Amino acid sequence: MALKDYQKKRKFDETTEPKGKTKKSKDKLIFVIQRHAASRLHYDFRLEMEGVLKSWAVPKGPSLDPKDKRLAMMVEDHPYDYKDFEGNIPEGNYGAGQVEIWDSGTYEPLEENSKLSDEKELLKELHAGSLKFILHGKKLKGEFALVKMKNSEDNAWLLIKHKDEFAESPYNAEENTAAKSLVTKFLEEKKSPKTSKKKS
Repeated sequence: MALKDYQKKRKFDETTEPKGKTKKSKDKLIFVIQRHAASRLHYDFRLEMEGVLKSWAVPKGPSLDPKDKRLAMMVEDHPYDYKDFEGNIPEGNYGAGQVEIWDSGTYEPLEENSKLSDEKELLKELHAGSLKFILHGKKLKGEFALVKMKNSEDNAWLLIKHKDEFAESPYNAEENTAAKSLVTKFLEEKKSPKTSKKKS
């Protein structure tokens, strides 16, 4: 079962994260990027395939600059319903911290394969360790590649933007977050020193 690792790591009586089952989009495949302030701030990059969200943690966040090769660590599959998840994961739980959706939209393979469906083409590329796709997001648009690093035992990939009309240099994901971001607020509160109680 594709989601057993995800479910094993979570206490659903404590977290509002979806238990989730495998589910598919009716029309086009979806992607979502969540900004996640856990022990460290990172971005979770998720692509719908096989009724789940194939997921990578991107420490520096995605980039529209083709010069940037962003490390992306592949993690366990997440349920399809995770695409809508925002909120706080309580202390003591896996991934504890604040989560918000940074970008979302649909995506498709770059290669047009008349013999295979979009999803089968993407799965074939995933297993080969080199995914090429087009994102139709609000922030991320155009051609991207996810390439598995050679001799990588711990599922290290690189997320790279192709040169196209949507490329932007330089690019910083952190400069493209919402002004009233709850993740930013959470990080600021974490940084501010807690007032020490005066001893009576």
